[in-house]
Amino acid sequence: MTEMEKGVMVRLCAKILAETDLYESDLEVRSLIDWVCVSGQMKENNNKIRSLTGKYKKIEPECREGVREKLERMKKLCEERDSLYEKQNALKGQREKLEKGFVR
Repeated sequence: MTEMEKGVMVRLCAKILAETDLYESDLEVRSLIDWVCVSGQMKENNNKIRSLTGKYKKIEPECREGVREKLERMKKLCEERDSLYEKQNALKGQREKLEKGFVR
């Protein structure tokens, strides 16, 4: 069935329902209509999910690469900081030795 045929059938059903009380009086009609509505919503949601997933897949590699670069820079900064702390502690030890020499 083509999309146009489906659209015509839905419009025809909507007109019939608007002119009758079938939705209220016939449980099968109600279930069929609810099924069509739920299925349509599921299809729409799936299309949105696919679209968002496609966008994510396009963006994700760039984001990951950016994160990798940032992590590498942060790692280098941390290594440099740690090295400076070690030098600072060594200098502090030297200064304490010198200070002890002043007391004599």
